[in-house]
Amino acid sequence: MKKRKIVVALGGNAIQTGDASAEAQKRALEETAMYLADMIDSGAELIITHGNGPQVGNLMIQQKEADSPKTPAMPLETCVSMTQGMIGYWLQNALDRALYAKGKGGHAATVITRVAVRGDDEAFRNPTKPIGPFYSEAEAKELMNNRNGGLVFKEDAGRGWRRVVPSPAPVSILEHDVINDLVEHGHIVIAAGGGGVPVIENGDAVSGIDAVIDKDFAACKLAELVQADELVILTGVDYVAVDYLKSTERALKRVTTEELKGYIKEKQFAEGSMLPKVKAAIQFAEAKKGNKTVITSLKSAKDALQGNAGTIVVQA
Repeated sequence: MKKRKIVVALGGNAIQTGDASAEAQKRALEETAMYLADMIDSGAELIITHGNGPQVGNLMIQQKEADSPKTPAMPLETCVSMTQGMIGYWLQNALDRALYAKGKGGHAATVITRVAVRGDDEAFRNPTKPIGPFYSEAEAKELMNNRNGGLVFKEDAGRGWRRVVPSPAPVSILEHDVINDLVEHGHIVIAAGGGGVPVIENGDAVSGIDAVIDKDFAACKLAELVQADELVILTGVDYVAVDYLKSTERALKRVTTEELKGYIKEKQFAEGSMLPKVKAAIQFAEAKKGNKTVITSLKSAKDALQGNAGTIVVQA
């Protein structure tokens, strides 16, 4: 029986739970890898994407603090590629161990992934993508006004203030053929980490640009290009809900793209939180007849593959 090709977008809670040390993040990924191994064991071919918001934000702070003529700070797009390698390395090791424990062979491979964007994207005039640690309002205003001119901070879904950077839409993924070849030969692929490295194509030339692509939209574009059967977006909740945190809160279990568009008009989903996940889910479900997106938690992912958990999004 042909295996289902599934692109999995890991949420930030799969990597970091408050402790930014390498050891703590490795431990978080050990647990994450066990759930991913369950998905592989159930017959799925996985392409795994992941976020990097806290990691790239912390790396940018380190670069700024160490900036000198001898050790000049690296630009944001380079830091994105550095976190792709770092997180991919940790996750490769964790997946290999989890699969070995199940008696399965094979190895995971990380592909440093470049994602093409348009230079005239409106996002470059209106930065919205949060990166890095949370700050209080007073701390954020001090950073904007007194210490790092040119930085922009915004309040993030009631959780605090974070730096925001441009988040252009992905147009294409340069390595999608390589990724697909690896999957077709039975390999587990980790790709488009942190949304991929944003680049602009100009003829034969490719140049990086300081921005962060939303990982869910990058995962959606990758799923389209490799002709995945499903896009699974893993987050901190089991279901997408309307009237979230209200007495009238209701979980959405199977929902059409048209219904979700109506909920978006009602402003049911928070920007920078659930809204991009819902928009990516709609985009993939409508990209081709038969496409399906699932939004759920990591712990419910295996059940979601059987249709027994999560919010299932289908074309109207």
